[in-house]
Amino acid sequence: MSKNNHFDVIVIGSGISGGWAAKEFCDQGLKTLVLDRGRDVKHIKDYPTAHMDPWEFEHGNHLPLALSKENPIASRCYAFKEDAQHFFLKDAEQPYVQEQPFDWIRADAVGGKSLLWARQVQRWSDYDFQGPARDGFAVDWPIRYSDIAPWYSYVEQFIGVSGNRDGNKAMPDGEFLPAFEMNTVEKVIQDKIHAKYPKRQVIQGRCAHITAPQEIHIKQGRTQCQARSLCQRGCPFGGYFSANASTLPWAEKTGNLTLRPHSIVHSIIYDDSQNKAIGVLVIDRDTKDTLEFYAKVIFVNASTIASNQILLNSKSKRFPNGLGNDSGTLGKYVAFHNYIGGIWGNMEGYEDKYYYGRRPTNPLIPNFRNVDKQETDFLRGYASFYSASRWRGVHTEGDQVGGVYKDNLTELGGWGVGMMIQGETIPKEHNHVRLSEQEFDKYGIPQVVTAIVYDDNDAKSTDDFLVQGAEMLEAAGVKNISTNKNYRNPGLDIHEMGGARMGKDPKTSVLNKWNQLHDCKNVFVTDGACMTSTGTQNPSLTFMALTARASNYAIEELKKGNI
Repeated sequence: MSKNNHFDVIVIGSGISGGWAAKEFCDQGLKTLVLDRGRDVKHIKDYPTAHMDPWEFEHGNHLPLALSKENPIASRCYAFKEDAQHFFLKDAEQPYVQEQPFDWIRADAVGGKSLLWARQVQRWSDYDFQGPARDGFAVDWPIRYSDIAPWYSYVEQFIGVSGNRDGNKAMPDGEFLPAFEMNTVEKVIQDKIHAKYPKRQVIQGRCAHITAPQEIHIKQGRTQCQARSLCQRGCPFGGYFSANASTLPWAEKTGNLTLRPHSIVHSIIYDDSQNKAIGVLVIDRDTKDTLEFYAKVIFVNASTIASNQILLNSKSKRFPNGLGNDSGTLGKYVAFHNYIGGIWGNMEGYEDKYYYGRRPTNPLIPNFRNVDKQETDFLRGYASFYSASRWRGVHTEGDQVGGVYKDNLTELGGWGVGMMIQGETIPKEHNHVRLSEQEFDKYGIPQVVTAIVYDDNDAKSTDDFLVQGAEMLEAAGVKNISTNKNYRNPGLDIHEMGGARMGKDPKTSVLNKWNQLHDCKNVFVTDGACMTSTGTQNPSLTFMALTARASNYAIEELKKGNI
C-alpha cells in the first residue's frame, strides 16, 4: 500500500466534533486524514448565498414545490430553505428504514452540521452527569463535571461564546464574551418570573458567536458577529463557530491535515492478528472505487446515527456483531431532545418600545425540575426558551390589497411571546438503530433501521412544561395564552445521542471514560453517539469538550506506546 494511504490518525467526519479532533492532532504534529462523505466547502469561498438579498432568490427563499416533494424529510428542517438547501444531504442520498417515524437530518458538505446548527451552547453540570446513577436509568456516566470543566473552558475560549455569568447551579458559567441584550418585554418577563419564582432563573441564551473578538479569534481570521441571522448560509465573517471557519483552517495551516471529501466510510478495518483496528475502508462517492486508509488511531465523528452505522457494519471474526460490541449495547439506548410543547400569548402595552436589529439567541430558563432530588412523576426535566417580538402590519377590514394594505404593513402591531420546551428523554433499550438485512444503499452498505419513539415520560414532562410555562408567562403579564403539542417526529430536534454510550462497565457500555472503545483501544467515538444521557442542554459544546479531552488523551497514549 502506498505511503499516501498511511497516516497517524484518521478522523471520520469533519463537523462539530471531527473538526476539533483534526485541530488537536494536527497541532501536535500528527499526520491526520479527515474523511467526509460531502463535497468540500471552503470558508467564504463556498458560501454562494451569503450576501444575497431576498429579491435575488428565484423563489423568495422558499422551497420550490418539486424540491420539497423530493425531500419530505430534509425539508422539515428549519434551515432547509433556498439559501441553504445545498448544504443538506438530500433524501434520495440517504435511504433508511423507518420502523418508527424518525427524521434523520444530515449535512452533505465538509464542516457538516456546524454550518447549519443553531449555535446554542450550555455546559452540563454534575446534576446531569450524576443523574442516571441517582435516578436509576441508563448507566452511570464514567466522568463528572470536574473531569470536563477545563475542556469546556478550553473550547469556549477558542470558539467564542457570548453569555452572562449567572451563577446557575444547573447550568454552570463559562468563559464568556459579552452577551446579547434582551429586549424590553423579555426583561419584564425575566423580572416578573424572578419575583414570583425565586428558585427559577431566567438567563440570556449562551451562543457560539463572537461579540468582542479576542486575539485567539483574530488568529483564526474570524471577526465580530454582525447579527444578520443568516447563519445557515455560512458566515463570511466567521462570526459564529463552524468547523469551516475555525478548526479545519487552523488544522490545515499546520501542514499536517489531509482532507478527503466525497468519501463514504464503509467500515473500520480490524486486524485479528494484531488485536486492533488498522484502518478504514472507503468507497469513493464519485467513482465507486474501494479504497483503504491506515492509521494508528481512528476517531469516529460521523454524527450519531452514521457513527453507529459504521461501527455496526465493522464486522470481523473478533467482532461479529460490530466493532467494540461485546456488550451487545451498540446501537441501543438512543435518546434525543423533546420539542413537542409550545406556548404562545401576547403582552399588552409597551407599544412605545421596540428593539434594534437581530439576535442569534433567546432567553432561557434552565431546568428546575428534579435537579436536587426526584420531585415529579416523571424523570429528569426540561429547559425552556422564550422570546418576545412585535409583528409588523396592522390589518383592517378591506385592506387585503392596494394602497391601504401597503400602508398598514408599515405599522407595528403588538407584542407576541413564544416559549418552547427542550426536554430530556430517557435512554431506553428499545430505542435503537440497527442494520437492515435486506435493504442496502447504492454503495452496498446496509441501510440503517430506526426504531426510536417518544414514551410516557415525554408526555408527562411536556404536560408539566405546558402548565408551568403558562403559569410563568401569566405571572409575567402575558395574555391570551395558548398551548400546543406539535408531535414532530424524533430526529427533527437534530439532537439524537447515544448508541455507543460511555460507561464504567464494559458489560453495559461501549466506551470508557476517555471515549475509547472498551474492547479496541485505538478507536474513539466523541460525537453524539458517545452520550450516556442527554441532559436538557444543547449538546454540541459537550461534544467538542469531550473530543478535545479524548484527543489529548490519545496523543499521550500514542507517545507512551499504549495504542
